[in-house]
Amino acid sequence: MKVRLPFLPFALLYLAIASLTRLFLALGSGLDKIPPALWPGLFLRGFGFDLAVLTWLLAPMLLWAALWPVRWRNTRWQGGLRLAIFFLTASILLFGALSEWTFWEEFSTRFNFIAVDYLIYTHEVIGNIVESYPVVALLSGIAALAALLTWLFRQPIRAAASPRPQAAWRLAYAVLACVLPWGAWHLTDIDQMRYSGNAYANELAGNGLMTFAAAFQRNELDYDRFYATLPAEQAARILVELGVEREPLSKALLPDEDEAFDAQRLPFRRPPRNVVLISVESLSASFLGSFGNKLGMTPRLDALAREGMLFTRLYATGTRTVRGLEALSLGTPPIPGQAIVRRPGNEHLATVGEVLRRQGYETLFLYGGYGYFDNMNAYYAGNNYRVVDRTDFPKASVGFANVWGVADEFLFDNSLAQMDKTHAAGKPFLAQIMTTSNHRPYTYPDGRIDIASPGGRNGAVKYTDYAIGHFIDQARKKPWFADTLFVIVADHCAAAAGKTRLPVPGYHIPLILYAPALLKPGRDGRLASQIDIPPTLLDVMGLPGDGHFFGQSLFEQNNLGRRAFISNYQELGYLKNDKLIVLGPKQRVDTFNIDTNGDASPAALEPRLRDEAIAYYQTAFKAFKEGGLKLPLQ
Repeated sequence: MKVRLPFLPFALLYLAIASLTRLFLALGSGLDKIPPALWPGLFLRGFGFDLAVLTWLLAPMLLWAALWPVRWRNTRWQGGLRLAIFFLTASILLFGALSEWTFWEEFSTRFNFIAVDYLIYTHEVIGNIVESYPVVALLSGIAALAALLTWLFRQPIRAAASPRPQAAWRLAYAVLACVLPWGAWHLTDIDQMRYSGNAYANELAGNGLMTFAAAFQRNELDYDRFYATLPAEQAARILVELGVEREPLSKALLPDEDEAFDAQRLPFRRPPRNVVLISVESLSASFLGSFGNKLGMTPRLDALAREGMLFTRLYATGTRTVRGLEALSLGTPPIPGQAIVRRPGNEHLATVGEVLRRQGYETLFLYGGYGYFDNMNAYYAGNNYRVVDRTDFPKASVGFANVWGVADEFLFDNSLAQMDKTHAAGKPFLAQIMTTSNHRPYTYPDGRIDIASPGGRNGAVKYTDYAIGHFIDQARKKPWFADTLFVIVADHCAAAAGKTRLPVPGYHIPLILYAPALLKPGRDGRLASQIDIPPTLLDVMGLPGDGHFFGQSLFEQNNLGRRAFISNYQELGYLKNDKLIVLGPKQRVDTFNIDTNGDASPAALEPRLRDEAIAYYQTAFKAFKEGGLKLPLQ
């Protein structure tokens, strides 16, 4: 019997491209990351996911078969139309494969919620692609390859018979168009990708279109529905035992003798009047010579680390800038799904800036890019920061910029102007500066460092180091310098890929406190989290308000709470005592031993650590959802 599916060539084309994409991604990753024993399962499971996605792609074709008028079947132009559609389909699928390759190269995952965000912020994303890749050549190559495939398979494409025109067949096509995707939707789930303990293999077993759709659906996850929980009273009691009592803000902002500057406990000669918080784009601890890097990329940061206080075991809460901004402003563990910076209802929260604003401080958020990206401007403005982004910089002050932002040195120059203005008005300030240069396309002004632009990641790191050093040199000439604490920390690491879903080294970031007139040099090797920075600032300033944060001051004597939080948009990690508790959807709880290199191995469950992890994450989610992070309106 003749094949009655004219779209069979399209199905075979999709399956071939999906399988080859998986193969090339696996080969690019290497045997050192994916043991050979996992390869059969990777491809068999992956083929199953490809078939599930194929049902969705076939659905419109099946509907076409059901609805296409009889008089249009087997006409002379049908063959040409099929060839044109095949060429267009091949071009789209090849473009998707190339997109998956570049995404994997950057994040070592299939499409996820970052890819969803990329559809929203098209200006930055398209501009970044244009400045990073030979787009015209790549698109031309895709078109040429699609044309070649169309020519090679022109005979079977033209020869494919038309669908049967009888009413019974039309009904069958229509039913299949609904039933096949419905069945795939209910029989497959991205959680089935986790067939091994190797994150690379699990990701490659997936299908990019499927993971993209799942990320779109799961951008917000309800903690109580998807994660392990405790009775609220038990969770609150555990946090109190860990020193997290979270006073109501109406009480937390009242002057308290116990909150005053403590010269005996703190390594500061006197409290700083001003704070400059530099959140550096993608600055992994491993880039710094202070952490053993031999490439000499960070001479200025290494000098600041020697002259200031370096914290050597601090961990970022997530893998995106918005997660870092959330932790550095709110001092709260990451909640599943999108960061609070991106969510509705995130205004009038008890950020460190809002707390300081109510105590007479000028609070600024300064960004070298367009602050509408990732909702940064709206978030900071809604929490009483004065926002200054590249649209506010005088054109003459910007000597270099790319699509992602103004080069860091010009961001710092404009930041200095804002701080000078605030100091001249007699007000103390908190200035949070978010850099952009250590980001693809890795371009920067020529003549600053010995790596020509675009210099890849190494060049971008070295240029960022130069810009920070130049900024400190300029600030040293200012009348407010001696009374200012400079806090240099990363928003997240450059990469968070590894053999496990939450590889601990992929969250390790530097923290440097620099205030030569105020702070004695030193090193602190105790475990700490990004969320501990906001309460630390209030602690060293001798101001009330730090008792409302989930984080704890880095200078508190209580070591019971020494822990770190690491996450992606689904898994929530709790690192303590060389153990990592991972909370996942479907109430999953996994435990890992973490060795001295940061590598993880499965371990027996420790009920106390599990309960601590749940208490933190569950309470943080509830606090945001129920308004417990909001500051009463004045």
